[in-house]
Amino acid sequence: MSRSPPERRVDSNEGQEAAASGGRNVGRRWRRGGDSSSSRPRSAEAVWPEHFVEAVAAQVAVDAARDGGRLAAAPAVVAVFQVCSTWRAISQSELLWQDLVGRIWNRRLPSFPSWRDDFIHLHRTAANFRSRRSTHSRLLAPSAAVHSCRRMTISEHHLAAGFLDGSVRLFDLPGGRPLATFHVDPHRDRLGPFSHAVAGIVLEEAGRRLAFASQDGDVHVATLGGNSGSVRRAHIGSLMEFGILVDFAGDDRRWVGLFAGPPGWSWHVWDASTEEVLYRGGTLTDPDGVAAWHMLTDASVPAVGRVRMAAPGVAVGCTVSSMEVMDVDGITGRRLNRVDLRHGAVVGSVDAGEGRAVVVDSRGLAKVLHVPALHEICCFSTVRTGEQLQQRPPRQQGEMEGCMNWGYVVVCAAGGVRVWDARTGEYLYSFRERVGEVSAVAAGDRYVGAWANDTGLHVWDYGAL
Repeated sequence: MSRSPPERRVDSNEGQEAAASGGRNVGRRWRRGGDSSSSRPRSAEAVWPEHFVEAVAAQVAVDAARDGGRLAAAPAVVAVFQVCSTWRAISQSELLWQDLVGRIWNRRLPSFPSWRDDFIHLHRTAANFRSRRSTHSRLLAPSAAVHSCRRMTISEHHLAAGFLDGSVRLFDLPGGRPLATFHVDPHRDRLGPFSHAVAGIVLEEAGRRLAFASQDGDVHVATLGGNSGSVRRAHIGSLMEFGILVDFAGDDRRWVGLFAGPPGWSWHVWDASTEEVLYRGGTLTDPDGVAAWHMLTDASVPAVGRVRMAAPGVAVGCTVSSMEVMDVDGITGRRLNRVDLRHGAVVGSVDAGEGRAVVVDSRGLAKVLHVPALHEICCFSTVRTGEQLQQRPPRQQGEMEGCMNWGYVVVCAAGGVRVWDARTGEYLYSFRERVGEVSAVAAGDRYVGAWANDTGLHVWDYGAL
C-alpha cells in the first residue's frame, strides 16, 4: 500500500481539496526533504501506460480504505498523483473516478456532472459526519393530529415516516418539503386498534416507488412523484394464518417481512418487481408470538423483531434472543447463519447494511458483526459512565433506538443522540440538539432522521456544508 512520507500527512479535508485540484495544491508537501523534481526518476512517464497507472492509483486507494477507512482513500490517491506529471494527469480521468466511486463508496449512478465531483462530495460528506459538521431542522412538529412515528427510512432524496394510524408521510431532501401523505383503506377490517400501524417502509429510488406494510400483513405501494397520496394495496395480509407483521424491509429486488404468531411462518419474501410471494417459513420468531399479538392493542409494547437487508439478497432478522441471516435471493429461503444472544438484544437498536449488522444487548454493549459469518468487527459500550442499563425498568430499555450507515453507528437513548465509528468502535460525539425520547431513527450517507413524541420529526444534513 502506498503511504504518505512521515514528514507530512494529509488529513481528510486536505484530501478532498487535493482531489478537486488533481493534486496540484499539495505536490510540495509530499516531497521528501532535499528532493527536487529533476532528481526523481522520469522513466515512469515514458514507460507506464495510462490504464496501468489508473489501476495502480485505484488499488492504492482501495488498500488505504481497507486499512484506514474510506476517508483514507483520498489522501492515498493524491500521493500517487505526485509521482510525476504524467501520473498527475491521471487525476483528470473520469474512468478512474468512476471506478473509485464504485469501489470506495459503493455508488453506481452519478449525482453530479462528473465522477470526480461525486467522489469529492462523498468524501466531504463522510468527513463532515465524522467531525459533527451538520445542519439541523425540524420537518414536522408533534400535534394531536400526528400519531407516534413507528418506522422511518431515508435516502439521498427522500425521507419517509410511517405512523401508528397507518399513514406514511413523504418529504423531499434536502429541502424537507412535504410531498405526500399516504393512507391505508379506512374500511379494511381491523383486529385491534393498531392493526394498521406501519411495520416498515422501503424506498425504491431507482424504480421511483415506495412500499410500506402494516402490522396486519397488508403491503401497499405508491409511486414517487405521482398523484399525491395515491396508494394501492399490493398484498392482503392474513392475521389468523400468518400472525403479526413485526417488521418489513427490502430493496429494489426483494421485500422481506418478519412475522410472529403461528409457528413456522417467521420469514416472508416477495419479489419487488412482480409483488409475488417467493417464500414463507422459518422459526426465528416462534417464541415471540404472544408478545406480538399485544402489538395490536398496546402501542407501548417493546419491539418484538427487526429485519434489515445487510446486502443484496441477504437479510438479517433479530429478536430479543436470536439473530438469523437468510439468503432471500432464491425461492427456498436458505438460512446462512444463526446465533443465540446470551444477554438478550434491545431490538430497537438493530440495523444492518453493506455486509454488517449492529445490535445492542441488555447491558448496553453494542456489537458490529460481519454478515453472514456474524464475526465481531468491534464492540463498545453505549452506557455513559455511572449508568447501568440493567438497572433500568424493562420498558426504558426498549426506548433505546439505533441505526447504522456505511461507517457510523447512531444510538438514541436518554433524550440524546450519540455516534460511534462502526469500524473501530471509537466514540465520536453527541448531537448538540437534545430532542427527547426517540421512537424511530434512520441514517443514510448524508442524513440522519429521528422522531421524538415530544418534539416531532428532525433531520440532520451532513452534506450541506
